[in-house]
Amino acid sequence: MDLGEIKENPGGMIRKFSIPAIVSMMLTAFVTIADGFFMGNYVGKEGIAAVNLGLPIVYLYLGVGLMISIGGAAMAGMALGAGEKGVCNQIFRQTTAVTAAASVLISFVMLFCFDPMLAFLKADKQVAGYFRAYYWVMLLQLPVMVVNSSLGMFIRGEGNPAYYMKVTVLNTLLNVALDYLFADCFSLGAGGIALASLLAALVSLCRILYYFGKKARIYRLGAFRFSAGICIRGMLNGSSELIGEMSTGIAMFAYNLVIMRRIGVDGVTAFTIAGYTAYGFSMLVTGFGQGAGPLMSFTYGAGAYELAGELRKRTNGYVFGAGILVFLMMSVFSGWYGGLFVQNREIEAMLRSGIMIFTSAFLWQGFNAISSFYFTSTGRALESAVISLSRGLVILLICIFTLPVWFGMTGVWMAAPVTEAVTLGITGWYLHRETKTVEN
Repeated sequence: MDLGEIKENPGGMIRKFSIPAIVSMMLTAFVTIADGFFMGNYVGKEGIAAVNLGLPIVYLYLGVGLMISIGGAAMAGMALGAGEKGVCNQIFRQTTAVTAAASVLISFVMLFCFDPMLAFLKADKQVAGYFRAYYWVMLLQLPVMVVNSSLGMFIRGEGNPAYYMKVTVLNTLLNVALDYLFADCFSLGAGGIALASLLAALVSLCRILYYFGKKARIYRLGAFRFSAGICIRGMLNGSSELIGEMSTGIAMFAYNLVIMRRIGVDGVTAFTIAGYTAYGFSMLVTGFGQGAGPLMSFTYGAGAYELAGELRKRTNGYVFGAGILVFLMMSVFSGWYGGLFVQNREIEAMLRSGIMIFTSAFLWQGFNAISSFYFTSTGRALESAVISLSRGLVILLICIFTLPVWFGMTGVWMAAPVTEAVTLGITGWYLHRETKTVEN
């Protein structure tokens, strides 16, 4: 990276780093949506509901992986900006090793959690069967996915985001092809769809390891001396991402609990289908954040504080525009969208009546999320954690457990936009204080 180039064209640099990251994240979202398509059309609405009941497990992996990886990548980026290449390479090696070890440990613990989770949610026999078939395989796939994502951050951090984008394209095409092969041709059901994800992730890992063995210019795999201080600082710096993903997992569990007990499987299925739009938009925002994050870390580490703030403002503008676009698209295509996954009048009616309320959250979600990325990238873990905790857990849980009592399924749709609107006030206050600090 070059500070002069960033100063001369901040918008262009954001796009240069963010577009490959966005493509990668959107393709990741597409894989999830494709799994939902095959699950709905080859397994049934119970299969979609089963996958959604296990999403808190996925968010646990993502939370721990992102906490370690984003915190470490931010520290490495600031060290690189300060010219300490040896230090940033040691941080990379330790971050990769700790991420892999933590992911494997989670899989071991999860082996004993399936039955208690299904019993608490009161899942029926059919849904529980699909759940086990899918998530037994995913306990192998998810650690590979987390390690791939972690290594991808460092590929982007050394200035080669296009390579990781190509890896993600390969993963997506292979996953969809295997989904079709296992679900349609071999009729392997929910377990086959999970197996497709595992095989695609392993092929992607091979391509990533090839990069670090042959092409990397800064970050190289190898021996390292473990530093507890670096590990703790990295985790603290990335704690907002853990809070964000864990909060999402807890919130998803709460959503499932409320919907299963008040509406039933049809409600869970409708919410899952709507949730694919939220997941896709979240991946778009995360792509912007992961693309702009190394730039913000580098400029802040180099002492260019106003430039780091300018990068944040421009990125916020991009995600706000994207939020408006997605909202307008769903207002036009909501009817077609529901029928893509299931042919069920009750579920499609739920979607038509609520998805516009639900997607209105996108107007503010991007602003809150990018601001949290900014605080993480510049080493302010507390501000980032408060924003993530507010929008992902505290305010959201209050809305989940109160609004459906008053408004039924409409209250379920309202929870996300109300949460993002309230969190916007907290984010605005932190940014106002940040502006005053820079000016002084």
